[in-house]
Amino acid sequence: MNVKELILKSRRLIIIAIHLALVVCAYILAFYLRFDFKINNSYWMLIIKTLPILACIKMFFLGCFGLYSGLWRYASIDDIWGIIKAHVLSILCFIPAVAFFYTFAGFPRSIFALDFILSFCLVAGIRFATRLFREKFRPVSEKKQRRAIIVGAGEAGVIILREACRNPKANIKIIGFIDDNRSKRNLRIQGVSILGTCNDISSVVDKYGIDEIIIAIPSANGEVIRGIISNCQIPSVKIRIVPGLQKILNGDLVVKPRDVKPEDLLGRETVSINEKEIKGYLSGKVVLVTGAGGSIGSSLCRQIANFSPKEILLFDHNENDVYYLGIEFLTKYPHIKFRTIIGDIKDIGLLKRTFSSYRPQVVFHAAAHKHVPLMEENPVAAVKNNIIGSRNLIYAADHYKVERFIFISTDKAVNPTSVMGITKRIAEMILQSKSKMSKVKFMAVRFGNVLGSDGSVVPLFKRQIEEGGPVTLTHPEVKRYFMSINEASQLVLQAGAMGSAGEIFILDMGEQIKILDLAKELFALHGLKLEEDIKIKFIGLRPGEKLFEETLLNSEKDKATKVDKIYIAQSDYFDQKVLRRKIKELEKVINVMDGPATVKKLREIMTL
Repeated sequence: MNVKELILKSRRLIIIAIHLALVVCAYILAFYLRFDFKINNSYWMLIIKTLPILACIKMFFLGCFGLYSGLWRYASIDDIWGIIKAHVLSILCFIPAVAFFYTFAGFPRSIFALDFILSFCLVAGIRFATRLFREKFRPVSEKKQRRAIIVGAGEAGVIILREACRNPKANIKIIGFIDDNRSKRNLRIQGVSILGTCNDISSVVDKYGIDEIIIAIPSANGEVIRGIISNCQIPSVKIRIVPGLQKILNGDLVVKPRDVKPEDLLGRETVSINEKEIKGYLSGKVVLVTGAGGSIGSSLCRQIANFSPKEILLFDHNENDVYYLGIEFLTKYPHIKFRTIIGDIKDIGLLKRTFSSYRPQVVFHAAAHKHVPLMEENPVAAVKNNIIGSRNLIYAADHYKVERFIFISTDKAVNPTSVMGITKRIAEMILQSKSKMSKVKFMAVRFGNVLGSDGSVVPLFKRQIEEGGPVTLTHPEVKRYFMSINEASQLVLQAGAMGSAGEIFILDMGEQIKILDLAKELFALHGLKLEEDIKIKFIGLRPGEKLFEETLLNSEKDKATKVDKIYIAQSDYFDQKVLRRKIKELEKVINVMDGPATVKKLREIMTL
């Protein structure tokens, strides 16, 4: 065992010995100060008699407040309070002890005050001296330190500053703060100045040679974050962000900056779900997820794994997606039993075998053709998958007595104008029709665009940025609703606990975001400037696309549920018999691959 290991092993004993030495020194020094550094023999005898009593009392209370176990390099206000409490209690016990044993005969009263002050200063001082030494004289990295500014002079910003000072591995030097609170202008936090507001970011970066901007406002909403990033469109300057406040409080993340993710631009609050309710219908159950390899399907599978299902059936026609999801489950969820099923929801034979063999109790139907322009070109494929395939699955769920069936729909089913939107609305109608004559708890969940999902604008923009552009947009005024994949899947699970009779749940998508603004913010995250480094090309609205999405929440038709961000759409009336007849007619049309007739028949059904 080397010297370092021996010191670490005996660390607690060494700390106790240091505190004992400080207590003794403080007491003796108090007498020296009281008598101008001239102590006669009678007072030395008094010191020898009373010091053991004081030392025992102080060492006991210092231990009670955990002052032998803290790391001095992280000394804080909490340590100060602990030291004060220990000394106050010590003096309150020491005074009666002296009175009892020595009746204050010849004992200077001022010693109590002097010892209190000196002992406190020594015990607290050694801690902060250690911290100061480590922070000011830490080893200098051979790498050049990155110069950074912190946007947000609040608690999160101060924590980032402290971490940068304490941790030499961070290799970062905080030059200053940026804060829009003008009352803080020119003030200093731990020796670091507040240099200006967000509008001053560009000039501050130029003046101080900044390499990195850290956004430390965990409570900021999407509009604030996007506004800050719009001021950070500076080439070669990296932008990082502290995660949302709710994630920090939940313990999911620590206050540590990371690269900005697209979902940070939304600034949406973390979803609060009732885990007890969700576990109530998933725990110990066989759960089937169609479209399991897709963005929403795979996220649902990961979320479901957290609620102890008996088995998860990963159903998808894309073998690669399911393969990689299976590998992920083997490594991350080895305790969860799962089974992969490669096939198509249009295959009735496969559905019969799946339901009869594995007897799923809960079904999440996420499989769908969702690209609006592609479905305009291929209406027969849209009908076969989104309507006929969904109908097959709904009927199988009813026949094999599934407990719950949750259908993933879309906001494009609201007053649909596209083939994709119409097919999803008709699938909703089939589900609602079946729910009126079935014991299965059927329900649908509608939401809009999922940021970062396969086929969404963000992956497309990223690929075009990596290729050097141009980035293609349909129209400069196009706006869309967005939510993160995790938020959408969590709300789907929550809605699954609430439905019972064909309800259509609508997820609150928050604010609409202009796609052009989203593209500009992605340019900023990549350190690019519009027109200088990359260009945007407008290609016009594609068939079936809207300039603006329909508002999901209509206060006259929709009603709130007990769960925030989830609403129920009131069902429109339609004749179920006529619906079934029209769908049979639709099947005849798609069987002969007649695209125009298919579109005509879809629009007929929407008039029911």
